[in-house]
Amino acid sequence: MTGTLFREDTGEGDPTLVLLHGFAGSHRVWEHVRRALPTGLRILAYDLPGHGRSLDCPGAGKAKATAQAVIDDLEARGIGRFHMAGHSFGGAVAVLAAHLAPHAVASLALFAPGGFGREIAGDLMVARAQAGTDIEIAAAMQGMFGPHRTVPPESVAEAIALNAVRGQREKLVEIAALIVRDGNQGVFPAGMLENLTMPVHLAWGALDSVLPPRQAARAPGSFTLHHLEGAGHMLPEERPEAVARIIARSIGAV
Repeated sequence: MTGTLFREDTGEGDPTLVLLHGFAGSHRVWEHVRRALPTGLRILAYDLPGHGRSLDCPGAGKAKATAQAVIDDLEARGIGRFHMAGHSFGGAVAVLAAHLAPHAVASLALFAPGGFGREIAGDLMVARAQAGTDIEIAAAMQGMFGPHRTVPPESVAEAIALNAVRGQREKLVEIAALIVRDGNQGVFPAGMLENLTMPVHLAWGALDSVLPPRQAARAPGSFTLHHLEGAGHMLPEERPEAVARIIARSIGAV
């Protein structure tokens, strides 16, 4: 492990798409989404600080520091303009990245993002962070997907592999404590959301058990909203084709 930010860089050409996963995830949660996206994209899927191959990267659990780390990495690679998609905590990071570098972010696709309301199922996040055995990890994953959907075996396998990394479980406990404080999460000021001038697509699963879908009502009128019936919180893994279509629409809106 190193203190550098890991990203999987695939595809060639223009435009560039940046993918940011949620709590206790990695770049691999986007695998099926990437397969469903249009060809001709350069795609950078990150392991955010404190996760996977970025386990020792500074700023774990701090959305603004994470956003800055992603922006700095893209600048170092000479990528000055890009589209961005984020899920859950990664969605909050994407909003902050667009706030910090508005001229660099061409569009946003947000999937059940953090920061749109105080309510959050912190108990589910703590259970996922503290899960130690394979059975506990599978049960925690089921809680985050919700009772309506059986967790895909590959998603459970990825979560188990992530936890097998030395120090990962302890880091997830630390991150969960930063995201959830006194049973709530932080909320973006309304003005910050209203000041986003790039096209923004916001999607929420109607059966989200982690972040209530009613939080989408706080979105500015300029956002394009997508309500995914029958879907829970883990949208990139539950509905990869729908997620890919929304991302493609957000890119096409520019």
